[in-house]
Parts: sequence; structure tokens; C-alpha cells
Amino acid sequence: MAYLGTLSLILITTALAGQLCRRFGIPAVIGQLLVGIILGPAVLGLIKTNDFVEIFAEIGVIILMFMAGLESDLGLLKKYVKPATSVAVMGVIVPVILVYGFGRLFDFNNEEAIFLGVTFAATSVSISVEVLKELHKLDSKEGTTILGAAVIDDILAVLILGALVSVFSDVAQAEGGHVQTNLWAGLIYQVLFFGVIYLLFKWIAPLLIKLAEKMTIPSAVILVSLVICLGMAYLAEMVGLSGIVGSFFAGVAVAQTPAKNEIDENIEPIGYAVFIPVFFISIGLNMTFKGFFDDLVFIIGLTILALLTKWVGCGLGAKLLGMDFSSGNIIGSGMVSRGEMALIIAQVGYEAHLLSSKYYSGVIIVIILTTVIAPFMLKGAINRQRKLGAN
Repeated sequence: MAYLGTLSLILITTALAGQLCRRFGIPAVIGQLLVGIILGPAVLGLIKTNDFVEIFAEIGVIILMFMAGLESDLGLLKKYVKPATSVAVMGVIVPVILVYGFGRLFDFNNEEAIFLGVTFAATSVSISVEVLKELHKLDSKEGTTILGAAVIDDILAVLILGALVSVFSDVAQAEGGHVQTNLWAGLIYQVLFFGVIYLLFKWIAPLLIKLAEKMTIPSAVILVSLVICLGMAYLAEMVGLSGIVGSFFAGVAVAQTPAKNEIDENIEPIGYAVFIPVFFISIGLNMTFKGFFDDLVFIIGLTILALLTKWVGCGLGAKLLGMDFSSGNIIGSGMVSRGEMALIIAQVGYEAHLLSSKYYSGVIIVIILTTVIAPFMLKGAINRQRKLGAN
């Protein structure tokens, strides 16, 4: 029953750290990440990543993105689909090109350098969502553009990763056409998945919620909404997409039903009471200082480049579609975090021999650093916009 002690320690320390951070005007998520670093292998070693932590963390990020979908204005999302696409595409192109060049400077071969660029083209906005929610910017044009761009970015990253693995990895070389066939099959499944999303919006979600409202068991509507959330996340994973894509669209679909407010009010305590704190602390648990000083130049250089390429690339994408500098600054800052999406891509690449063991720990450290720094950048960008508005 050791996991009960682990969960108790996580919940009390994240609650205290979040409260302390808010007293100093810092996003609570920063405190939760730092708790993960301090309690994890990097410092005290009291908590280690295991199946229990990973499962709770996965549920946490799925619920967090479901809540983000619930709070997203679909009309606003449709309105900003063009800037979201522009932001996502520029946010992939700029990091891939510049980080590829950086990898070549450190003697990465061509395949490894391309993969390094793809790793830092990924975006994980779950932490940005938390900051946007905290500062009441989630339903703004900037927040909606970030969410839309993150979904497109996630899809692009997965498709590019699949293509890289099929073309360059040892598995692809050994299995040849079989891998290529699987890649095309995966693309077909993903297209079908978005067909299911259309059906979810049009018929499935409204019908299930209506049936739930007629049930006499307690919290039937909340239960059914969770089934939709987790079911769509599972389906997304089944077709090779991230589960957060499915849960986000599930939230958007459920938000179109009359039960939106009831679900929104009741799903938040479920997420924040247990699962979401475990997700944030799990990111800190991945931090390790092993090899830190040996690869210090690589880590510092790649961290700076990772921050700048997303900030500039995504900000430029917003500017190209007519947004002003302050909006572009917020969007660029909101897309900086690499989080669990980049960690997943890095692990897949490592197993496919597209990322060498020599630089693996350094890459993981940079992913964690961008995830920790991103909320500060986003909060600063939002505050600057508010000061300009006040003036």
C-alpha cells in the first residue's frame, strides 16, 4: 500500500507549494513542478516515476484538457482557425530548421538532427492552459488560438514522427514495406477518428447527455461526461494520436450540450483533488542532473534555441494573420512549453535509435526547462498586454 503514502505526500506538498506560489503572484503550477523536482530523483529521491504515478498523471492531463475543451468557445475557435493553423505551421517549421542546424553543430548525423528538430517542434499546452485559466485568458482570442494551434501542432508532430520512424529507423530498414503500410493505415485511422469527432458533436454527445439526464443514479451526467472524455482519449491513442486530442474535442463537444455548466462545476473538483496535481509533479520527477555539467554548453544552447524558436515562430504565425505584437507575444509564449508531448517523442526516438544515448539526458533536461520557464513567459506576456491596455 506504499502508493497511498506517495499520493498523500504528492497532494499535501503540491497544495502547500501552490498556495505559497499564489501568495507571491507566481502560477501555482510552478510550485507543483518544483515539488516534483525536489521530491524526485534529482534531489531527495522520495518519489520515483512508477506505474501508479504514470497512470494518475495520464488521467490528470486528459481531464485537464477535457476541462479546457469545456471552457473553449466553439464560435471563437472557428473564428480563429486560420491564425491557429498559421501559428501551428510556423511553430513547427522554425524549430525543425534551426534546431536541426544546432544538432549538426554538435555532430549529430542527418537523421538524429532532423529528429531533434521534430522533438522541439512539439508543443504541450497543458501547463499553459493552467496559467491561462488562472489569469482568465483561456476564452480570449489568444487562448483560443493557442488551444487550436496546439491541437494542429500535436497532429503534425505525430505525423512527422511516424514518417521519420518509417524512413530512418532500424525497424523501418528491417521491415521495409510493412512499416510503410502501417504508416498509411495509421493515416487512414486518424482521418476516420476525426469523422468520429464530427459524429460526437452532431449526435453522440447530445444523445448520451440527454440519456444521462433521465437516469436516476447520482451524478449520472458527470459519469457519462467522464466516459465520453476517457473514451475519446482512448480512441485517439488507438489511432496514434495523443490522448489529449481526444479529450479536448470531447470537452468541446460536451460544451455544446445544455449540461455544460453542471459538468464544468463538478469535473473540476475531481481533476484538481487528485489527478491533476499528480500530472504536474510527474513532470518534475523526470528531471535528473546526471550528465548536466558534461553537456552544459549543449543544454544552455538548446534551451535558448528551444525557447526562441517557438516564441518567434508561433508569434510570427500570429502576426502573419494580422494580430498585434502583444497578442503574438502571448501566443508565442503559450506555445513554448514542450512538456509530456516532447518527452513522449524523445522516448520513441530513443527506442528507434534516432536519438543517441550521449545526448538523451541533455534533451530531457531541456524539455523540462522549457516546461518550467514557459509559464513565466506567458504570465509576463499577459501582464504586459494588460499594462498596455490600461495605458
